[in-house]
Amino acid sequence: MAQAQNAKAQRITPRAKDYSEWYGDVIAHAELADYSPVRGCMVIRPHGYRLWELMQRALDDMFKATGHRNAYFPLFIPMSFLAKEAEHVEGFAKEVALVTHTRLKVTNGVLGVDPASALEEPLVVRPTSETIIYAMFAKWIQSYRDLPLLLNQWCNVVRWEMRTRLFLRTTEFLWQEGHTAHATESEAEEEARRMLGVYRTFQEQWMAMPVLTGLKTDSERFAGAVRTYAIEALMQDNKAIQGGTSHNLGQNFAKAFDVKFQTAVGGLDHVWNTSWGVSTRMIGGLIMSHGDDNGLICPPRLAPVQVAIVPIWKSDEERAQVSAVSHQLKADLDKAGFRVELDLRDNVKPGAKYFEWEAKGVPLRLEIGPRDVAAGHTMAARRTGGKAPLKLDGIVAAVTAVLDEIQAGLLHAARERREANSIRGVNKTQFLEFMKGKGGFAYGGFCGNAACEAEIKAQTAATIRVLPDPEFRSPEAPTTCMWCGKTSVAEAVWAQAY
Repeated sequence: MAQAQNAKAQRITPRAKDYSEWYGDVIAHAELADYSPVRGCMVIRPHGYRLWELMQRALDDMFKATGHRNAYFPLFIPMSFLAKEAEHVEGFAKEVALVTHTRLKVTNGVLGVDPASALEEPLVVRPTSETIIYAMFAKWIQSYRDLPLLLNQWCNVVRWEMRTRLFLRTTEFLWQEGHTAHATESEAEEEARRMLGVYRTFQEQWMAMPVLTGLKTDSERFAGAVRTYAIEALMQDNKAIQGGTSHNLGQNFAKAFDVKFQTAVGGLDHVWNTSWGVSTRMIGGLIMSHGDDNGLICPPRLAPVQVAIVPIWKSDEERAQVSAVSHQLKADLDKAGFRVELDLRDNVKPGAKYFEWEAKGVPLRLEIGPRDVAAGHTMAARRTGGKAPLKLDGIVAAVTAVLDEIQAGLLHAARERREANSIRGVNKTQFLEFMKGKGGFAYGGFCGNAACEAEIKAQTAATIRVLPDPEFRSPEAPTTCMWCGKTSVAEAVWAQAY
């Protein structure tokens, strides 16, 4: 049985052999997603979509707790709307998909576009919704009494990608986008920072993925924003992933769409806007933060299945006995609110069941056979390693404790790995060696010159992930730019990234 299990496990390419292949294998074996017939798009399978639903549920509760409400805006945006904010349209011009006609026509047995159905104005398939939303804000906001207006939208977006990868970069993906309007600049800045904090809380406490927070440079700033803040995480291959962004848009879009309000003192002013979002890219981050050579590892708080119960028997008599106890065990855990699967399949051997549940990332597997029933316990196998008996009496408290330990352990391990693969106070020589070698987060002084930033990217493929917030800065502030030697204006964190 062990040999058969090991043979199946080899179907997942080891990380050390080919990390990219490993990533695709994990997704396939966990049945999270698959490539679709439409180039660049993916199909999210039920196990993967359940993971997204759990992410949605947690984030949605956090958004509502901070005063935001959900709404929905059209998938199609008039092309002229994008053109109203010059930097915004330039930032998305190469990524948009257009609808130019409304119907097809069969001519001589050939299906084609009906030229008579051309639209007067092409419609952009939503790459992001600032323009359509702020056009509506202009109708809804009249007075300071209408502010703040705090909305969120769960939807899909389309950004035409030439090189795609499941969850990390696809032409169509799922996300949420928050959009808010405020009476003052300080309120908008506070909102942008608050929502960045919400994302950090979610990704650390739910995803068990430690992140850095900070400001994006102008070259990495969202098109049309005044300031962009981001959270960045380090994956096991020492590449960074941008986990989410929050933008202070200033009054740029408000002026473009004439979103004005009567102030408390009687004058007119443009509102101050923010936007912020995270996407199904988070699933890719979760996979690469925790997965191992046996497949996916899900943090318990987000695991579609938290506990898999695998009964073991050799005879019909043993099956009846073990099944009865297993059903009761499942009922107890169900009642306590755990997400539980009872695997009673006859045509699958226990070893194959173990491999399947491991590949799907289930944090805890409870094995129960006749001897376990007699002893009044179940064997608990942790997805992160280790196996020990748990008494059936008091099983809810025991499972709770184990899952809490796994959740905390994943965060601790990921944070330790990040720090072990970070280097501070780098100079140019150290930086080049670091990026040619294992890579990771490199902290160093930055002169603020865009040309210097571009030269580093061209030579090393590394980009500034963030100018880190005070909590993440080095104890001693750098005085010179690690690349050109000029006076440093800020500490920066560089990494090669997805």
